[in-house]
Amino acid sequence: MNFEHLIQINDLQNPLIAPLSRDQLWQGLLHRVDDAVPFLPGLESCTIVERHADHLLRKLDFGAAVIHDRVTLLERQWVRFDILPSEQHAGGSLTISIEEPEPDALFLRFAYATSFGNTPNSEDRAYIDYVKSAYHQSDVDCVTIIRTLAARGTPQ
Repeated sequence: MNFEHLIQINDLQNPLIAPLSRDQLWQGLLHRVDDAVPFLPGLESCTIVERHADHLLRKLDFGAAVIHDRVTLLERQWVRFDILPSEQHAGGSLTISIEEPEPDALFLRFAYATSFGNTPNSEDRAYIDYVKSAYHQSDVDCVTIIRTLAARGTPQ
């Protein structure tokens, strides 16, 4: 099953929300790549296993489960996290894209591809709705963390 949503970063009509630059947003996403612990509840450690020119491999230790993923990115455009299938996880992906429909009007698009079926029964539908809601909240939290890092001027 695939699903996606947008989160508005800069509201040009609301001066009470501190705007982020594309570079600040990108630096925050890079922080999530290098150290996912603040971004993923329950994650105990994030280890970069291999770094290549076009991707990196990570080990995510959740205590009861260890997940390996492959991260690819296009500079200042998007980051893609592919969970490698294993006995503990069926796999899936998340792509986070920076969108800018007009200057300084920044959005993040979170696009998920999961192992859930496209035609779930009623029990699975409730679970899928819960998962979508949890992912959305996690993505809102991601933006909050990026804002906090930017406000602190935390270097990458």
